[in-house]
Amino acid sequence: MKYIQGTSLTGYVTILVKGAKPELFFQKCSEQGIAVWDIEKKSENTCSGNVTLQAIPDIKRLKQGTSYQLSFTGRHGFPFLFKKFIRRKQILIALLLSVILLFCLSNIIWEIRITGVPTDIEEKISKQLNEYGIYQGTWTFTLDSPSDIQQNLINDIPELLWIGVEQQGTSFLFEGVEKTVVEEEEVDGPRNLVAAKTGVVEKMYVSKGRPLVQVNDYVEPGDVLVSGELQDAENDDEEADETSDKSDEVVAAEGEITAKTWYETEVTVPLEVNSEQITGNTEKRYHIKIGHTEIPIWGFGDPDFSDVQRERQEKDLYLFKWKLPISLMETTLNEKTYHKTERDKDAAVEAGIKQARKELQLKLGPEAVITSDNVLQETVENGKVKLILYMSVEEDIVKHEPIDQGD
Repeated sequence: MKYIQGTSLTGYVTILVKGAKPELFFQKCSEQGIAVWDIEKKSENTCSGNVTLQAIPDIKRLKQGTSYQLSFTGRHGFPFLFKKFIRRKQILIALLLSVILLFCLSNIIWEIRITGVPTDIEEKISKQLNEYGIYQGTWTFTLDSPSDIQQNLINDIPELLWIGVEQQGTSFLFEGVEKTVVEEEEVDGPRNLVAAKTGVVEKMYVSKGRPLVQVNDYVEPGDVLVSGELQDAENDDEEADETSDKSDEVVAAEGEITAKTWYETEVTVPLEVNSEQITGNTEKRYHIKIGHTEIPIWGFGDPDFSDVQRERQEKDLYLFKWKLPISLMETTLNEKTYHKTERDKDAAVEAGIKQARKELQLKLGPEAVITSDNVLQETVENGKVKLILYMSVEEDIVKHEPIDQGD
């Protein structure tokens, strides 16, 4: 009879049958649907054959009522090898420790590589990573996700325009792009300084060129503030003759001119404010994720608080550079409380002014200074306060304009 496929995995045994015409016993087994193979007649009264482990109960039942004697002379397949293996505790413990050691070594950071940025920024990134707890020898599953690390680096290092964070097994790769400070395009050659906005001149400092305005002068966009032409074109002929060598001299005007400017802005503020607040009470839950199935391993039951904000983070597990089909899920349960605040019109107006100032400051940049604000109009409708504000600002209004010298 043919060898049965898969028996090495499920296990099989060799049976020795003793009795008159022992081959008839195997014939009887075949008639009962019991698979038997490698039948060999040893002598006139003995015969051997192989049967699966699952067939042994049927073999014993079939033997009842006969004069045959059965004995098991061989055990083969994985179940017997495994049983033999687990009896050797030293080998089993050594294998278990080896697997644990490999797993631990595969989930420790062994290399941190930073590319794409100058040395000084690379040092800043390394220092910042140390503060995050990211260094050689750190457990990978104790770290934030690559996207969180990326955002933290961009927030904490102003010189970075972008940085890519990639985990490759036991290595963390950081590829950064340095931020290029885009300055106002310099006008090559002779130039004037002109007003970019309407305003009243508050402060002037001219290092090169001929000033055409003074403090407290009102200017509009396009007005020349500082001329790059050093000679006044309206000088009389005599003066022009005396200064003929300088009459055509032009320079690139330089200076700082701060003016008071004005902005009208609109903002809407609700009288009723709904807010959530995290109290600081937290609980942790850990699960092993296999496919779409999650098995809890730490943290059971419901939290001690009712209103919960959940933050979930999945940490991949590796064996050297290969990602395992299992991952560690960390769930942080934060207690939160809801607050509903009613405020009167005056409080809403104050909040609206702060909001408008903040928005305008973001628009103008940190160098602009908001000096005053006035409420032009305020209306209350549908539970909201609508404000129209008029704000005064001190800011640099200089814009460079080239001097056309003809041919």
